[in-house]
Amino acid sequence: MTVGRSTSRTDLARFLLVAAILAPACTPPAREPRAANGRELASITVTSKDFLQGGRIPIDDTCDGKDRFPELSWSAAPEGTRSIVVIVDDPDAQSGVFTHLLLYNIGPEVHRVGGDRQVEGARHGTNDMNAVRYSGPCPPRGEAHRYRFRVVALDTAMDVREGLTRAEVDATMDGHVLGEGQITAIFGH
Repeated sequence: MTVGRSTSRTDLARFLLVAAILAPACTPPAREPRAANGRELASITVTSKDFLQGGRIPIDDTCDGKDRFPELSWSAAPEGTRSIVVIVDDPDAQSGVFTHLLLYNIGPEVHRVGGDRQVEGARHGTNDMNAVRYSGPCPPRGEAHRYRFRVVALDTAMDVREGLTRAEVDATMDGHVLGEGQITAIFGH
């Protein structure tokens, strides 16, 4: 009877070890959307009135506060831009990059989103909280994570339905990126 318990514990330990080794391989690697044909990526300067580059995200913009989407501003989009995409994600999540916001089909004339500002024609994608909106940073207690607020200029309008997933947004952007920029901030409980 002791041998049986020992064997099943050993088998369980082996199973858990193999699962831990293979788990990352089961998640498809993130594929960065490629630039538009023949175009070199332009740089877009992204700022926020709510936090500085490398600074701390205010409580109201997180799950500990009001889950308010912070205000972002950016420089002029490169020539030929037909739409803008804003992505907020956490590259430090244990499960891989965790998406907090997908906002797409923003007109090229727009240079500011967030706060209480609504952008006509813009559509929200489904984030990794399975919500079609912004879900503020909420890392595990005791951990501080980086959050990237990215602005991407495209040579095409993403006139598609609301609620696209990150994979669908990335696939739609692939081969259409003209420029991008980001601001990164930190949050921990």
